[in-house]
Amino acid sequence: MSTATTVNDVPIVANRGMITASVILAVIMQALDTTIANVALPYIQGSVSASADQINWVLTSYIVAAAIMTPPSGFLAARFGRKNVLLTAIVGFVIASVLCGLAQSLPQIVIFRLMQGLFGAALVPLSQGILLDIYSVEERGKAMALFGVSVMVGPVLGPVIGGWLTDNISWRWVFYINVPIGMLAFFGIVAFVSETARNITAKLDWFGFGMLSLAIATLQLFLDRGEQLDWFSSAEIQLEALICAGAFYLFLVHTFTAKQSFVNPRLFLDRNFSVSMFFIFVIGVTYLASLALMTPYLQTLMDYPVITAGIVMGPRGIGTMASMFIVGRMIGKIDTRALLIFGFSLTAWAMYDMTGWTPDVSQSTIIYVGFIQGAGLGFLFVPLTTIAFATLPAAMRGEGTGLYNLSRNIGSSVGIAVVTALITENVQSNHSSIAAYVTPFNHAFNAPVVMEHLNPMTAAGRAALDGMITTQATIIAYMDDFKLLMIMSIVSIPLVLLLRKPGSSAPAPDDHPAVME
Repeated sequence: MSTATTVNDVPIVANRGMITASVILAVIMQALDTTIANVALPYIQGSVSASADQINWVLTSYIVAAAIMTPPSGFLAARFGRKNVLLTAIVGFVIASVLCGLAQSLPQIVIFRLMQGLFGAALVPLSQGILLDIYSVEERGKAMALFGVSVMVGPVLGPVIGGWLTDNISWRWVFYINVPIGMLAFFGIVAFVSETARNITAKLDWFGFGMLSLAIATLQLFLDRGEQLDWFSSAEIQLEALICAGAFYLFLVHTFTAKQSFVNPRLFLDRNFSVSMFFIFVIGVTYLASLALMTPYLQTLMDYPVITAGIVMGPRGIGTMASMFIVGRMIGKIDTRALLIFGFSLTAWAMYDMTGWTPDVSQSTIIYVGFIQGAGLGFLFVPLTTIAFATLPAAMRGEGTGLYNLSRNIGSSVGIAVVTALITENVQSNHSSIAAYVTPFNHAFNAPVVMEHLNPMTAAGRAALDGMITTQATIIAYMDDFKLLMIMSIVSIPLVLLLRKPGSSAPAPDDHPAVME
């Protein structure tokens, strides 16, 4: 390994490719686990004897743990060295993955998924920071496109690989697959990434970190258990809401009054960064929440085998990858805000089409609508990631990437919890509304064919009617969820104008690529 002083030196260019490949493998490993377990959830649910509400903890526990540990990744990198933290995160993530595969009960798999999230949290922001350092300002659009593809490769490969592994081997292999990927990433980083300077005097604001972590954890508990416990009629939900609000208030007060707070409030003086934080939250909600909805929709309502569900969902990610490569070349040539407006418009259209879906929808429709939604994400993720850090000083970039990914993780966990709760609540409400029309006085029951199979006066007829009503109520509930996600995308479009044009502010003087070995 050799060092050089400029990015134009051949050794740096050569090593830069290996560095990029190594950190992208780490990102892919983390991104893959965000979605690979989705199609396996019904099988995991049966193995660990969990209810439909409880099994979603397998998804949200991972995302919440990652959200909590994402912000301190910048401090850990400064205190112990970025390379050391990255290697530790990879080893811990792989070990936790193996433990998830060995889990025999719901508490075990939730705890091990929490471990996965805690170790995996640093993988994305630290990898993103490395890429921002080794590429020049002019090349960052392409670099962020490549990074975006690695982050979003989970939605592409996750459902397909997860479906195949679950169908042909076991759901446990959706976790074991991280072992070879983690080993490749580990040895690549050991060989090609240099260690950063350590700041042994760096200190963590434990109070700020604790309050933010407590607020995030109790918010997720509030959302996950609210529907099950009938929301504020439950003392537990009231307590969780109170703790969440109190912890977040103390975090805000401490942030703006302490000399060295956990989150540097000066980050939010950068308008592009602040607005981008909101947008990446919305993207986390709309994209991963829609993925969480599609899995039970395909497998439960449409009776798709797990492998078929994975294949049908795959083109969504292919659209993301294709559009990211296109957008990477368009950055700097077209107003970034125009790209974002186009991306939100594609997402809104896809959600609008999904509001009219029934279990009779064709596979071709699911595939092309998913492809369009994925393409919309590509037009959002790359420009947003580029513009978020365009005017942020290099010294604040590490903390900025942590907060940026925190917002995406919180959006994902909140989105999944909210749409799941709405499904449960709306199915009950819709069932009651439809059942009101099932009476002996409804003339539709006078038809001989109807009376033969759906006679409300017989036990078999009532059971068949109840199943049919439940199916219809569930379809309407899914439509309502897709409509909510569509509205969120539409409302975000005019807010794009709050962003400054990328060229309106020059980068900070110290904004230059760091030399890696």
